[in-house]
Amino acid sequence: MNFPGRVIKVGEKDDTIVLAIGNQLTKRGIALPPMPGIYDSAFASAVRLFQSLNVDVSGKPLHVDGEVGPMTWGSLFGAASVASSVGSTSSLAAKALAVAVGEIGKMEMPIGSNGGADVDKYLDSTGLGTGYFWCMAFVHWCFMEAANQLGTANPFPKTAGVLDAWNKSSGKRISKSTALGNLSLVKPGAVFILDYGTGLGHTGFVSENVGGALTTVEGNTNPSGGSNGIGVFQLKKRNVSNSMMKGFIIM
Repeated sequence: MNFPGRVIKVGEKDDTIVLAIGNQLTKRGIALPPMPGIYDSAFASAVRLFQSLNVDVSGKPLHVDGEVGPMTWGSLFGAASVASSVGSTSSLAAKALAVAVGEIGKMEMPIGSNGGADVDKYLDSTGLGTGYFWCMAFVHWCFMEAANQLGTANPFPKTAGVLDAWNKSSGKRISKSTALGNLSLVKPGAVFILDYGTGLGHTGFVSENVGGALTTVEGNTNPSGGSNGIGVFQLKKRNVSNSMMKGFIIM
């Protein structure tokens, strides 16, 4: 069963989805409450137990919150169930996000060098070598890999510059103000753009949007969410309303 494109939590009305989650929990040895088709506080406790004992598809510990977002869903149903479930997001964006998720945990070597085997392949995709900031190079590489897998041309700008990609993008650009007016426009697979001023910025993929609170997959960052960091991380640090949010690129 594919991820429905929204977080499943207490009060969920679709009992088919709740029963499917319950069946997977049972298969994984998690005891359910007497009425497994109802997502109540007892059901959420069972989800929290599962999260505390399991990891996501990249091998990282799940966030223990009693809600079934894409990472918990992927752990329950398999990575393919998430990669193919980004709603109206294009197949290219969905595939690029799946590629990005597969890179979570890749690190600079040595730490702080903006280099290493993994980082160099991201930079090389834009024509650069070791030592440059690489958050946008990571995004470009993911789209390049996705396009290769789909057998299509890569329309994402070949650049390691965050604001350069924003200016050159052939995709739909959604400004922060537009996104705040219609949060449903920011879908998994969207590329967020942070503008720090003086030509600097940071970027990554949106993997989940819950009322403007974003789960992201980013390169050249760290667990605190800083730019020019040390690896590829999944973060829950961004929000559509962030003061430095410029907008989103939708491919």
